[in-house]
Order: sequence, then structure tokens, then C-alpha cells
Amino acid sequence: MSIKLSSSILVGFMFAASVCAQTPAAVPTPSATPAPVASPTPPPPTLNAKSWVLMDYATGQILLDGNADMRVEPASITKIMTSYVVSAELAHGKIHMEDKVKISENAWRSGGAGTDGSTSFLELNSEVPLRELLYGMIIQSGNDAAIALAEHTAGSESLFADLMNQYAAQLGMSNTHYVDASGLPNENHYTTARDIAVLSRALIRDFPAEYDIYKVKQFEWNGITQHNRNTLLWRDSTVDGIKTGHTSSAGFCLATSAKRGDQRLIAVVMGSASEKARADANLELLNYGFRFFESHRLYEANKALATPELWKGEADSVALGVTEDAIVTVPRGRYADLKASMDLPARLIAPLQKGQQVGTLRVALDGKPLLERPIVALADAPEGGFFGRLVDGVMLWFKGDGEAAPASEPVPETR
Repeated sequence: MSIKLSSSILVGFMFAASVCAQTPAAVPTPSATPAPVASPTPPPPTLNAKSWVLMDYATGQILLDGNADMRVEPASITKIMTSYVVSAELAHGKIHMEDKVKISENAWRSGGAGTDGSTSFLELNSEVPLRELLYGMIIQSGNDAAIALAEHTAGSESLFADLMNQYAAQLGMSNTHYVDASGLPNENHYTTARDIAVLSRALIRDFPAEYDIYKVKQFEWNGITQHNRNTLLWRDSTVDGIKTGHTSSAGFCLATSAKRGDQRLIAVVMGSASEKARADANLELLNYGFRFFESHRLYEANKALATPELWKGEADSVALGVTEDAIVTVPRGRYADLKASMDLPARLIAPLQKGQQVGTLRVALDGKPLLERPIVALADAPEGGFFGRLVDGVMLWFKGDGEAAPASEPVPETR
């Protein structure tokens, strides 16, 4: 990821406040050397699949997509959510890696060696460490391992599916619904390419230790060695996950992630025609994204973007900024075309509390919104003394905007 600070070249990147004319102190200054002409960008790849998405991990921006919100069968990509829920419950201390998990008849019969689906070859009524089941589900895509983990975590697979849906709602996966832990076909079991990308990003961010399992190429259990079905782990050394899926109705599906330098991308392809086609499509998306997009940190968290005048306060001004880095991902060579605005009220009136939102930072490219962040007070701004407030109140009255105040806070009374 290309990180640009305030000294970066930024020709034509203009910061306009829509209410009060405040220019962030961190606006990059133009270089004395003119920026080179942007190189042409070829059209994005056209894929033979039902739907697809390319997401930038750092920003969550969708860089490329096709039918991103079309409901599709997730097949075994379901197991990304199964592992997310198990990882979350592990983090909460409700289950433990060393737990012995009994393999029920349901897990054995529905996902075991006697089925046509992927299996970890678990034996009926055996007890298997949870850690081994997690590896078996992620690497071997074992349906029996997924069902056993669900039953151990929630008491039954149906209750576990309820947990899956609750976590999906928390993550903002608005077009997803689960009914089982393994991904067996069901008309009420569906998701979208966009939601899978959102989930994949959350998994990498929230549970990096568990995510490391996804790059393991093979796993042995009960004397049987099976290979990870994600063939891109062998074809591209920068790929470190994520999960395959396939049924006759879902087609061949694959969610991948790769990191090259400081930049990580997530690709999701649903409904390809073959195992090779899904791998080729994912790699094409990743290669295009790394070649033709770049990320920039425009503004640093907790650094002043502006120091506008403060009325009725102890101090004459207040430092405003964002609480997390403002990062955007844009086509290479388009950094100078970014447009940003900072919406602030006409007058800021004390008291303000640290972290209180007083405005909004917005960044767009070609009129398309890329980023929106709250602008907050970076420190407490208490009221001034009685006479100072009185003088400021009179001055505000003469200006005709004595009622103006940050939208999130009413006008304080003069005492």
C-alpha cells in the first residue's frame, strides 16, 4: 500500500468546506515538479461467472464487481462464517481449542465418509480435539468437522445457524441467511459476493491467528492426508486464503486474499464453470487490482485537519480531526483527481468534548463517494469565563447567527 503523508504530491486535490471555509492543515502541498501524465488503464476483466467482487482490505472499498448483490448459493464458502463464529466463541472463552468434541451420528451421517461431499473422515462417537476439527474444516473442507464444531459450540446445528445469522447481521451482511454450518444446498441458505468479501475482511481483521490456518496446504487426520482445495496457494505465493465451494447448483466458487507489499486485496468469484476457471478468475481479479490500483493515506488519525475559531470557550480555537486514518484506494495516477469536502457548522460554540462529532469529511473521485469520516474535536474545549461568554454572545448576536452550534450539541446557555 502506497502511504502518502501531507508532503505528498497532490496536484488539484482541493479541500472545500461546504459551510465554513476551513482548510485542513494536512492538505498536501503541490510539488514543484509537475506530476506525470496518468498512464491509461485497460478495462477490467470480464469473467464467466455468476457474480464477483474485488475488495481492498484496508479500506473495504469495492474496486471491481459484477452482480455483487445477487443472491447465490455459498456452498462450502459457508465455512468461512462457521470458522468466524467458532473463532469468536473461542475469543469469548465459551469454548476452547483443547476441548474434546464428540462426533455425533448427525455429523457422521450428514458429512462423513459415506456422503458425496467433502469430509474429514471422522469416526462415529469418536472424540476429536476442537483444534483438529478447525483445521479439518478449513483445510479439508470437511462437512463432518463443520457440523461437529457447530454442535459443540451451540448445542445443535440449527442453533449454531442462528448464531451465524446474528454475526452476519453485526457485520452488515444484509443479503445473507444461513441454515447450516457446512453449506449443503437449501433454498433459504444464501449470500452474495459482496457479503462474502465483507465476511472475509472481518475474518482477517478480527482473527488473524485462525486466518493463518487458511494458507496451510495439507492436513492429515486418521492416517489420511488431504490437500487444501484452494489451488492458488500453489500458483501464487502472495495468496494466503481463503475458501473454495462447489455444488452442482452453486457451481465452482472461490474467495481468495493476497498481500503484495503493504497492500492486501480480497477477491470473490461465485458460480464458475470449473475448478480451474474459478482459480483463473480470482487470480485475474487480484492481478488487475494490484497492477492498476493504489492506496493512499490522506490524513492521519488524531492530527489536526483544521483549527477553526471557537466561541464562548477558554481557548480561541479548537483542533478538529478524524479518529482513524483516512485511507482511499484509487486507480493508479488518479490521486490528483480526488476531491474532498469538510462540512462544518458556521460557528463552533463551547463546550465541546473530546471525540464529539462536529462535522463530516468526504472524499470523492469523479463524483463517486469513496470515503466519509466524522470530524471530531481532538481535545476538550470547555466554556470560558462569564464575561468572555457574554462578549462572544453579543458578537454572535450582531453577526446574526447566535444560534449556530455544532449539529450534535445544542447552543449552551450563557450563565
